[in-house]
Amino acid sequence: MRLPPGLSVGKGDMWTIPVLLTSSIIAHDTRVALTNTSDRLAHALESVDHWLALHPRIKLVLCDGSDFDFAAPIAQSHPDADVECISFANDQEAVLEHGRGFGEGEIVRYAINHSRLIIEAGAFAKCTSKLWVSNYEDCMAEWNGRFLCKGVFDDVFNPFRKTSLSYIDTRFYASSLEFYRQHFENAHLHIDVKAGKGLEDCFTDIVKRQKMQSILLSEPPVIDGVGGGIGKYYKNPYKRRVKEKIRAKIARSFSDYRTLFIHSD
Repeated sequence: MRLPPGLSVGKGDMWTIPVLLTSSIIAHDTRVALTNTSDRLAHALESVDHWLALHPRIKLVLCDGSDFDFAAPIAQSHPDADVECISFANDQEAVLEHGRGFGEGEIVRYAINHSRLIIEAGAFAKCTSKLWVSNYEDCMAEWNGRFLCKGVFDDVFNPFRKTSLSYIDTRFYASSLEFYRQHFENAHLHIDVKAGKGLEDCFTDIVKRQKMQSILLSEPPVIDGVGGGIGKYYKNPYKRRVKEKIRAKIARSFSDYRTLFIHSD
């Protein structure tokens, strides 16, 4: 594994970083497809099953913004797992007005200030609940101690149009507490639903404005599970996974984006 100068990572170190699962069992944003509370709970617990199957020492933080306490269902299904359950009440009116991205921003902000596991580690990997990252270990092998995410690029395979960074995928990323607080803690406050500006766009604006470097994953995360917005399971067939890897490799070959990636070769 080749890293930029000054960066190092131990293969076992990634398992000391807790995975934050952002949840809202009660859907305050009624525009999403998946609104049934029982279904949302079942899919959240399904994601926990998959995360715990990745490694016996993985640490999970379940933070729910609808004040749902996961402690009892987790104790029943996984009594020996290292899962911290915290909850609070989102600003329901703000979530209804600004969308689930606003609620997610509030959840992450609450978690980094109240989670024992996250505060002790000084870093966290975030994934939207109901989802899991099948190649999490490969992704976190690129951990740089600051921030990792996936960039989505347009027109990578179009020879007649210039490739451009479309948005930052906020379903999954990893960050140190210091870096997140400095750059992204208040990103959700700039969401503008009427203008079509979501949380992903807010993150993208910050990345571009701050001219960040060495933050994009060269190994595209394989995100499985049910998307609450669409209410369906994501599909990741082999051809699509290969195409995503090729897309990332081509994008980082362009001088405009090379420094954004962890790997520049």
